[in-house]
Amino acid sequence: MDIRLKQDFNLKDFPTNRIRNFSIIAHIDHGKSTLADRLLEMAGTISNRTKNEQVLDKLQVERERGITVKAQTASLFVEYKGDVYLLNLIDTPGHVDFNYEVSRSLAACQGALLLVDAVQGVQAQTMANFYLAFEGDLTIIPIINKIDMQAADPERVGREMDKAFDVKKEETLLISAKARMGLEAVFPAVIERVPAPRGDANKPFKALLFDSWYDDYRGVICLIEVIDGSIQKGDKIQSANTGQEYEILEIGIMYPDPLQNTALYTGQVGYIIAGLKTVKEARVGDTFFKPKQPVEPLPGFKPAKSMVFAGIYPVDATDFDLVRDAVEKLTLNDPSVHVEKESSQALGLGFRCGFLGLLHMDVFRQRLEQEYSVDIIATSPSVLYKVKLTSGKEQMIENPAEFPEQVRIDEVYEPMINGTIITPKEYLGNLMKLCQDRRGEQTAMTFLDENRLVLKYTLPLSEIVTDFYDKLKSVSAGYASFDYEEAGYKEAPLVKLDLLLNGKAVDALSVIVHQERAVFIGRQLTKKLKEVIHRQMFEVAIQAAIGAKILARESVSAMRKNVIAKCYGGDISRKRKLLEKQKEGKKKMKQVGNVELPQEAFLTILQNEE
Repeated sequence: MDIRLKQDFNLKDFPTNRIRNFSIIAHIDHGKSTLADRLLEMAGTISNRTKNEQVLDKLQVERERGITVKAQTASLFVEYKGDVYLLNLIDTPGHVDFNYEVSRSLAACQGALLLVDAVQGVQAQTMANFYLAFEGDLTIIPIINKIDMQAADPERVGREMDKAFDVKKEETLLISAKARMGLEAVFPAVIERVPAPRGDANKPFKALLFDSWYDDYRGVICLIEVIDGSIQKGDKIQSANTGQEYEILEIGIMYPDPLQNTALYTGQVGYIIAGLKTVKEARVGDTFFKPKQPVEPLPGFKPAKSMVFAGIYPVDATDFDLVRDAVEKLTLNDPSVHVEKESSQALGLGFRCGFLGLLHMDVFRQRLEQEYSVDIIATSPSVLYKVKLTSGKEQMIENPAEFPEQVRIDEVYEPMINGTIITPKEYLGNLMKLCQDRRGEQTAMTFLDENRLVLKYTLPLSEIVTDFYDKLKSVSAGYASFDYEEAGYKEAPLVKLDLLLNGKAVDALSVIVHQERAVFIGRQLTKKLKEVIHRQMFEVAIQAAIGAKILARESVSAMRKNVIAKCYGGDISRKRKLLEKQKEGKKKMKQVGNVELPQEAFLTILQNEE
């Protein structure tokens, strides 16, 4: 079988029957990026003489952490049975926090390679991604990867896949992307099994905007899939969302870097630069069409539902404009982040951001610092609570600082999730204890095979947004996997725990906790804050309180100058006078002095360990 790059290509030569749009989906660390590298090598898009690792993972945070955060697109030209095919490959993230990236990528595809590790087998996120692709009516090609590993058991994994997804053994490909085994079967499977795009070249131009990012030199770059018709450089297009018209300044395909061309045709995936000035104009899920040729807008995507909320503030208040620009440009690249302006008494002007999970929040913060060189403080994460007041009104609370006084509250409701845990049976006891400690209720338990089982729990979202995932991995020696979906609201006895520094409440450190655990958490947080708050020129009292009731207290002693060092002997009243004067000075300082809070103080609440 002769599979090689066709150098002298023209996009007009590729009718829809010779185009295949597919993505790679899998659980985190099952080898998606490695398989993408091998496919790029086989198609001749990148040289196989160099060491190619994570070619499509272009972000610094992706390379540092070894995870895919952003879906990336690459066009491949592959010769098969005498014809040259244009394959558009989208490599997607695997972590549950980046589910929105996966769903957007699948909207521009007709097929998906479902990758499963031959050692670990089916994991929680494998199931979640399978159902995303299944609901999108995509053709799924099952692949078992890492068959060269010593502990690999493709037979067992094949049975698991058959039980979980009803895939047949003869349809499953056995490969090792790292060892380059079995890869020659991937392209023929994609070409033969994945259907061609269903668009019509004779209809008016219609395209789906499924990704966009900001380039400092060229402005907003939009990634589109042409559904019907075609578009050329110089053509005018209109947005169904804003109604604004633009002129195509540059057009081309991702190869995997942008490669200019003159036009894009039905079924093809490529990029356009059309002079979009602001990030709000490039709404992901928008439909583009030609002016005077209106079309029925595409349904777009379900808006991402934020699960975790945190405040982001500049370390230096004068950097607010820099942080605002950086946040705007990054939300263009990641539209699943919900952003609103807010101000805090302790930290000044900043933003309240909604994220899909804790890793999503951490990656967003890291990208802000690395890609835009801004110094920021991120406050502790919280979730969206529903409060029913004694007046009968309902209020949604995403910031603990907005939590009403206890006397005005009738009922408090917290968001719940349905969690799925897949684990080897020897860790069952540890995981059940972990879920019970986090106020979880077991709803189901089924065996996947003789050694692995699926646990289903209903858990409060507030209990899993901090360190639940880390704890799950440590109690199961890394073998358990976790995925979740929202499950509405449930009443709970929740209270607002304030942290006071010298009697003043710091709104950015407030947390909403379960009444039974308030004293324990209060003691824990005051102890931890004592360790991270630097000594000042005056004593700092750290207190945890619910309303006027103090639950715990710690003190950071003052730095003290030895004022009596110059008194050699002499009358004791002289020394007493100097000490009293120092004491009065410290008292005054305590009244007017501000306690400096390091970033670690906010991370303390993030890493609230048992």
